[in-house]
Amino acid sequence: MDRILPETYNKYIKALMDISQAITSDLYLEDILKLIVMVTAKVTGVEICSLWLIDEGETPKKIRLKATQAIDPEYVKDRSLNMTEGVVGYVAAHNEPLIIKDVLQDKRFKEKEMAKKLGLVSMVSVPMRIKEGKVIGVLNCFTSKPHAFSETEVNLIKTVANQAAVAIFNTELMVKTRVIQEEMETRKLVERAKEILMRRRQMTGEQAYRWIQKRSMDSRKSMRHIAEAVLLSEEI
Repeated sequence: MDRILPETYNKYIKALMDISQAITSDLYLEDILKLIVMVTAKVTGVEICSLWLIDEGETPKKIRLKATQAIDPEYVKDRSLNMTEGVVGYVAAHNEPLIIKDVLQDKRFKEKEMAKKLGLVSMVSVPMRIKEGKVIGVLNCFTSKPHAFSETEVNLIKTVANQAAVAIFNTELMVKTRVIQEEMETRKLVERAKEILMRRRQMTGEQAYRWIQKRSMDSRKSMRHIAEAVLLSEEI
């Protein structure tokens, strides 16, 4: 078993704490992704980290580049691969880490222009897992010199990647929950506004709904805003 210095363990523990803190913070997902790549690069001493997430909404699925700490932001936009394509596709599909000594010599590595531009040589790519081993993305770490990643290094990066996966999953879950709650609240407000219009204007339920919908479109305001205005007028 290879040895690793205690201060390196301490750095990884600090990294895990930073990422764990992001789970319970008010950071947006984009901010959390940036934090993950920055923290991982800092504690591992690698040149660049890149984070890819699986897009479940695509058929067939795609894996998209979402964050990196050292590449032009324009480069990140719309970078995607199929699940059977590239190193990230391989790692996501096989759910296992992959170490490459020289990315320019490996056919599976598709970002060769980026590697040449930034002088990247070796890499380790690890799956980002949540409960029951489900893979939601891939975390890549690159070095600017040939490097043989040790078992301990890979295990520590896997730990960071999995903690990051939990942060991402929880953030997405919170966003979905918030959206659902807002939709439910809007429906309740619209229903109450419909009842007022039905009573005041002798409308049917459908007519009242169409009235709110038309006011929303004409004023370019949300149906929730119109419903709240109806409710407010009832109180005056």
